[in-house]
Amino acid sequence: MSNQIDRAASGEPPLLEMRNVTTVFGSGEAATVANDDVSLTVAESPPRLLNIVGESGSGKTTAARTLLGLQKPTAGQARWRGKDIYKLGRGEKIAFRREVQAVFQDPYGIYNPYYKINRVFDLTIKKFKLAKGKAEKQELIEEALKAVNLRPPDVLGRYPHQLSGGERQRVMLARAYLLKPKVIVADEAISMLDVAVRAVIMNILIDFKDQLGISTLFITHDLSAAYYLGGDIMVMQRGRVVETGSSAQVMDDPQHPYTKLLLQSIPSPDPDERWSREEVAPEELDKSLQTRTTRRRCLFAERCPYVMPVCWEQRPPMYAAGKGQHAACFLHDAKVMENEAQPATQLPAQPSAVPTAQPTIVLATSPEREATRP
Repeated sequence: MSNQIDRAASGEPPLLEMRNVTTVFGSGEAATVANDDVSLTVAESPPRLLNIVGESGSGKTTAARTLLGLQKPTAGQARWRGKDIYKLGRGEKIAFRREVQAVFQDPYGIYNPYYKINRVFDLTIKKFKLAKGKAEKQELIEEALKAVNLRPPDVLGRYPHQLSGGERQRVMLARAYLLKPKVIVADEAISMLDVAVRAVIMNILIDFKDQLGISTLFITHDLSAAYYLGGDIMVMQRGRVVETGSSAQVMDDPQHPYTKLLLQSIPSPDPDERWSREEVAPEELDKSLQTRTTRRRCLFAERCPYVMPVCWEQRPPMYAAGKGQHAACFLHDAKVMENEAQPATQLPAQPSAVPTAQPTIVLATSPEREATRP
């Protein structure tokens, strides 16, 4: 916390941030709100891991693309070192690209099949002027490949289709290693890989944080992967941030009904438990309530087993729901719980909880859990 105060006092802006970002696709009744007033801050140090999780369509990828400068928001700002990412000059863009690197989902589609793997490194070294001669360039490439557990003779001189999906994804991490970025934005980087290779990729990201000081924004729908990585977590639902905190806290003690539902949907390794598990289903709701303007209320109301009348009328702010944990749910508002009809069952509420201004997570100040590797 003192580090954050010192940096704030010096007036130094955060490395990467989203400020009240809203992104809308389409217009009128057909409009889709992909991000709805989303804020997050990535400090330059110490390096952190942030898992952004949620169902398909929750706005995770849109948030990632906004931070990468690939999707301009409808409202709000995405900033790099205090500057609007979408207003950077040519030199600033090069510096931004060097500090913020991406690893995408498809480990094959990002390659040009007509060129050998070497070209990925050659273009990067040339673009950012990383080496003065062929010998230095070769040394950098081999060092990067070894950093992601690849043998240079097994990779260099081959075409993308001659490598496995895990090898291709590790080549992209090696490319990022060349630049020594401050942040890697990994958008579903392990979703197309088998379980064993997923662990390899996640261990590399953990090593990058511990050994090189590289933070990672890890976008995933796989909650078990988020738990393995540790660090912080930001849960998104229909474009909104509904819960934040450390991965261990949120996974072990979820404070938002949506997060609880996500965790209950994880398949159990025990077949007997899978068959005996009770499904969580909300009660029948008045259909007239569902025709109200949705953006002004809780977007989880239709599916929530704890829904109250206020949920249909107001958008819940973020409430303190534990040490370093926040949830956008009226169950954590003492006044609401006194005035509203009590639901049949409740998540643990904090009587002294105070709503925060915006759903914001700061990587540099959240508690961290060490990942346990197999």
